[in-house]
Amino acid sequence: MTKLKEQSKLAWDKIQSARYILIITHINPDADTLSSALALSNFFAELKINHKVYNAGKNISSNVDFLNRYDKIVNTLPKSFDLAISVDCGALSRFGFELPSDIDLINIDHHASNNDFGKINIVDINKASTAELVYDFFMYNNLNISKQTAQCIYSGIYDDSLAFSTQRCDENTFATAQSLISLGVNAGDIAQQLKRRDSLAKYRVLPKVLESLELYNEGKIAIIHLESIWLKQTGATPNDCEVALDMILNIKVVDIAIFLRESKTHVRVSLRSKNGADVSIIANHFDGGGHIMAAGCTLNDTNIKEAKEILLEFINVK
Repeated sequence: MTKLKEQSKLAWDKIQSARYILIITHINPDADTLSSALALSNFFAELKINHKVYNAGKNISSNVDFLNRYDKIVNTLPKSFDLAISVDCGALSRFGFELPSDIDLINIDHHASNNDFGKINIVDINKASTAELVYDFFMYNNLNISKQTAQCIYSGIYDDSLAFSTQRCDENTFATAQSLISLGVNAGDIAQQLKRRDSLAKYRVLPKVLESLELYNEGKIAIIHLESIWLKQTGATPNDCEVALDMILNIKVVDIAIFLRESKTHVRVSLRSKNGADVSIIANHFDGGGHIMAAGCTLNDTNIKEAKEILLEFINVK
């Protein structure tokens, strides 16, 4: 029996004996964490297993708002729970709160920064998404996947793999997608939901973000930023700006793309790379995490200008 299969079976035993389960999605949630959580939520609801999906943010905005039970996500912790499941959280700091030490934790994730912090760890850094590991959890335990649950899993895979274009997509990724489609998932409809529902505000804020572009090291390093005032001026959300990071990485000469998002107390740093550059080294140095080609961290008590200087100094840009 493989480790992942063994851990998946232990997880299912824990779930069946729990009275109330907290499903934790990471701060600044993306589609993978939310889709993975909602896949479990739909499955639990079908079996009448008591649970809540939690995100520490006051207001979350996501392109997976079409998925069933999205409206059930809460930002207030339940009064009591005896089991927690974290999905797509590369470190405990990504929870946005401190989990009580007496609560057993099932850790489902695919980030290289994950150090198996759960009591049970379903972790595989070779997977293109955490949603794939949720699918494997169902398969290892011979659990039924409904159409609604399948839609959640497929959405997480599609979005986190950048529409099946990342290097970690392999034959298993496509086999999983095929299996989910056989369960009733309409791949074209989900692609439309994820990629063809932009807000007008997005196209008002993107020019401001792209105008901030600065290049270093003969163009190999590109930095853009988002100022809070721009969101107020345009009515956009931080999620509306995420595409800008991939846009500047698409510039032929760029190897590392950095996106700085301003807040009152910190600067959020998102990193992307190509041509073998490892941005997880940068994120890990600043207590963040992620993958070789996609990572992030937070710089506290800084502004955009200071954060830029700190990062460039660490990367050793002259």
